[in-house]
Amino acid sequence: MRLGGRLSAAIEILHDIETRHRPAADALRDWGLSHRFAGAGDRAAIGNIVYDALRRRRAAAWLFDSDTPRALAFGGLLMESGTAPETLNASFANDRFAPPPLSETELNLLRARLGEDLPEGARANVPEWCEPLMRAAFGADWIAEAAALSGRPPLDMRANTLKASREKVLAALARCGAAASRIASAGMRIAPVAGDGRHPNVQAEPAFRKGWFEVQDEGSQIVTELAGAAPGEQVLDFCAGAGGKTLAMSAMMDNRGQIHAYDADRQRLAPIFERLKRAGCRNVQVVADEERLAPLLGRMDLVLVDAPCTGSGTWRRRPDAKWRLTRQQMEARLAEQSAILDAASRYVRPGGRLAYVTCSIFREENAAQAEAFLARNPAFRLADHDAQWRKRFPAHAGAVRIDGGIVLSPAMTGTDGFYFACFERGAE
Repeated sequence: MRLGGRLSAAIEILHDIETRHRPAADALRDWGLSHRFAGAGDRAAIGNIVYDALRRRRAAAWLFDSDTPRALAFGGLLMESGTAPETLNASFANDRFAPPPLSETELNLLRARLGEDLPEGARANVPEWCEPLMRAAFGADWIAEAAALSGRPPLDMRANTLKASREKVLAALARCGAAASRIASAGMRIAPVAGDGRHPNVQAEPAFRKGWFEVQDEGSQIVTELAGAAPGEQVLDFCAGAGGKTLAMSAMMDNRGQIHAYDADRQRLAPIFERLKRAGCRNVQVVADEERLAPLLGRMDLVLVDAPCTGSGTWRRRPDAKWRLTRQQMEARLAEQSAILDAASRYVRPGGRLAYVTCSIFREENAAQAEAFLARNPAFRLADHDAQWRKRFPAHAGAVRIDGGIVLSPAMTGTDGFYFACFERGAE
């Protein structure tokens, strides 16, 4: 397929996402199934246009004074590629699958707009109702932080040190362009794709099938390291989900001690069994029923709460989610987080630790939740997060923001947005 055909397909998919209110990944998958003539390279290029349009939705809409699928697709493509509108039109010559070229009215508007500075909202590319939340979280840096969430993400992986060193995995993935991550001790990264490129399918690599590594954002790896699971400890992963942090902690513990992986949603737990087997994790017990956690009350050295949240820190990877998010959904997440924190705290032994993690950049879900938890639970105190960070990552002392806990973001750490807070229970 030529560029015109790819752009037409992206417009069609964006229309599907808008009219059926469905995730972008589902719309892209279904388009691929119904257009089997499109090769892997075509599907990747079309996906890039769709995701770029969603990442930069407000900027694209400002360029065209319109938020139609056509305006978003054209706008996202023009901004990501840096192509001149006239050049893009010329590329459609003799391409019968291309969309209608930019009209003279559109060209005149683009000439004017591309010569202006983007307004704040267009530079930030977040829903208007989220702007006060971004200001509260990042102050004067809020636009730069929001804009960083609109870039293309890297592909991050974690070497599974139960089976292979990072150096060994990097050697096996050399042809994929993998390099050591900047901060995470076992992290590896493949840079964001450029143009119509695509990341390699690393899960097809023999090293993955052998369990030498897992796909995991560097931010997720960092907060797991900060939780500090140590060999011989008793650990409860209270919202284990598919098990990414469970596997990372198992490696940190060198298969010594015990991890109890629990999630209230059994369906979310389903992938963990195969992942544990492939990774060689032998110190993990999966728990699907909360009643079975009763013997653990007041006995855990560490309880990790990877709380359900808005996922605002992952908007580089799931840009469609930021436009579906509502204030009502956020309020529901806040209530869940409070209830889960209180429930999980019951399992921490005297002198033990409770680690609270979100993949959100909103202060309401992060520092405000930490403050509220401490007000409700005087048996706990907040850890010294600055000292905790410097001890774990001494070469990156100034890389993060301390706001009650530790804040990670694409602009500061080059990771997804994460929050980490550690509460220490007093000895009794």
